[in-house]
Amino acid sequence: MLSNSTRTIALTALAPLSWGSTYFVTSQYLPADRPFLAAVLRALPAGLVLLAAGRRLPRGDWWWRAAVLGALNIGVFFALLFIAAYRLPGGVAAVLGSVQPLVAAGLAVLLLGERPGRRAVLAGVAGVFGVALVVLRSTARLDTLGILAGLGGAVCMAAGTVLTKRWGRPDGVSPLVLTGWQLTAGGLMLLPVALLAEGAPPAMTGTNLLGYGYLAVLNTALAYWLWFRGIGRLPATSVAFLSLLSPLSAAAIGWIALGQSLTVIQLLGMAVAFGGTLLGQQRAPKREPVAGATPQPVGGPNHGEGEPELPLTAPDGPQDGQSTSATA
Repeated sequence: MLSNSTRTIALTALAPLSWGSTYFVTSQYLPADRPFLAAVLRALPAGLVLLAAGRRLPRGDWWWRAAVLGALNIGVFFALLFIAAYRLPGGVAAVLGSVQPLVAAGLAVLLLGERPGRRAVLAGVAGVFGVALVVLRSTARLDTLGILAGLGGAVCMAAGTVLTKRWGRPDGVSPLVLTGWQLTAGGLMLLPVALLAEGAPPAMTGTNLLGYGYLAVLNTALAYWLWFRGIGRLPATSVAFLSLLSPLSAAAIGWIALGQSLTVIQLLGMAVAFGGTLLGQQRAPKREPVAGATPQPVGGPNHGEGEPELPLTAPDGPQDGQSTSATA
């Protein structure tokens, strides 16, 4: 029978695995050249539904905290993701995004007192190398703005993950409610960008509605709920390493659904990146007290889900773009 930590890792991993399907759904089901519309329709409807289900709005400091987390995890991240996807080959964008675990490890030292150690650094390097083998092509072109956007997106997601861990949740607020706050905030930030950049939405077909429905419900509402739930139960660095699964999922979906071939080098890269993901889960990082950080009690009122909370350290033993390697 799976332990609590293993079950939590497995459920959290479903989020990046789902994000790997974003390119396939976007390319096969959505209108062309509407990336920001896709981002808004992923985030805002899902956030509003979760807000209605949770029936709770932020209070006090959580108004600005929810806005900051919504910007880092959703709004600004999605915008930078699309800039990188449109200015770079998807493989290059995926490699830039794969540095997220290394960035999260560094931020966790500063904000959480987690010292990942050499194992996590080795796992992060292996992850970047493995993803590069899977998605990078020798003909890849480089663009300065695209590279900066790709790196900025990785920093945003890493910072959002670490801050979500640092701030925890208000008393009695579940991960579902916190997810609704962030998706709504991020979606509202993206709405004017979509209107200014792309104008009014086009007429929708049944296929389009099916695609947007999948992105909003499974790819965003459910996936981000699992992601933020995992952040509350696992070390932030361990959760960040799971993001490496997204480009691997995208490559596998491209092979299965789109008939794209996988070479021996790509298969080796998938094995290396997956090994880096597992290596990043094997040993919990050492923690040091951080001034100003609010400790989260185990099974305390912030839990709010009726199941035992795991310790902050895991026990031994853890877009859309021009190729199927786009993430989140």
